Amino acid sequence: MELSETGRRFVVHWGEMGSAWGVNRTVAQIHALLFFHGKPLNAEEISDTLAAARSNVSTSLKELTNWKLIRATHVLGDRRDYFETSNDVWELFRTIVRERKEREFDPTAQLLRELVSQPAFNAEAPDVQDRLRETLRFMEGLGAWSDEMLRLTPATLEKLMGLGAKVQKLLRAPEAAEAAVVAQRGTDGFQVPPLF
Repeated sequence: MELSETGRRFVVHWGEMGSAWGVNRTVAQIHALLFFHGKPLNAEEISDTLAAARSNVSTSLKELTNWKLIRATHVLGDRRDYFETSNDVWELFRTIVRERKEREFDPTAQLLRELVSQPAFNAEAPDVQDRLRETLRFMEGLGAWSDEMLRLTPATLEKLMGLGAKVQKLLRAPEAAEAAVVAQRGTDGFQVPPLF
């Protein structure tokens, strides 16, 4: 299969992004190819299109399957496995977030819970205890937030993204009002104490 210039640039860039995120370049390129093509491809077609070794393609397909980013399908009259990915970018995003959370985030939070519950933890310096407890608190909060976000529909997530700047202004409004009051007091004869 011959890729168009657009397809080639997309696949190459996705591979570079994958490397930056700690994902094997071929794994990322295969996923990009399947997403761009939008139809199932067999391993031989993938290997030929990407000029990648068949063994590398096979290993990469297993990794993508384990990440639940692709699935095997079959074509009538052909014994080979064909592979496809979702064409829904939101579904892909949610799958990646869910899988990374389960593989990376959750085990770290679990380890922190175990560490702070151990009797030996009390022998650590108070500042170490504070840092680890604060890290655990942060990770549990972020994990709960992630779980909530994963339950939302794509339409709701898009609305939430659109609210980003508005929510930021709303949250900053009390800070701005307080700063204005302090500034006004300074010009009305009240002395504003130095900050440092």
